[in-house]
Amino acid sequence: QVQLVDSGGGLVQPGGSLTLSCAASGRSFSGYAMGWFRQAPGKEREFVAAISRSSIYTYYGDFVKGRFTISRDNAKNTVNLQMNSLKPEDTAVYYCAGGATLGVSRRDYDYWGQGTQVTVSS
Repeated sequence: QVQLVDSGGGLVQPGGSLTLSCAASGRSFSGYAMGWFRQAPGKEREFVAAISRSSIYTYYGDFVKGRFTISRDNAKNTVNLQMNSLKPEDTAVYYCAGGATLGVSRRDYDYWGQGTQVTVSS
């Protein structure tokens, strides 16, 4: 089992950047695929990005369009989401997730962080 703690959210102006971090504790972090999801008020939780156990494969939601980068450091048990060119529609609570299978569905992930709020506004 792994415990996940999200951080790094905040208020940023349109066009700005933020880096979200997820710290994992527990066993065998390197054995899990990791992902980021987000949920805006009144909307379903949606897939943002995912990275395989050895960082060979990465996947992104269609809306990302080259603006975000997911990365992980298995030695430090962390996964990051670098977000650039942020838009007001990126405002949401962002969740880190871990699972045995690399995927784009919530069902692919068994472990979730508590979420960190990102607000993009002028």
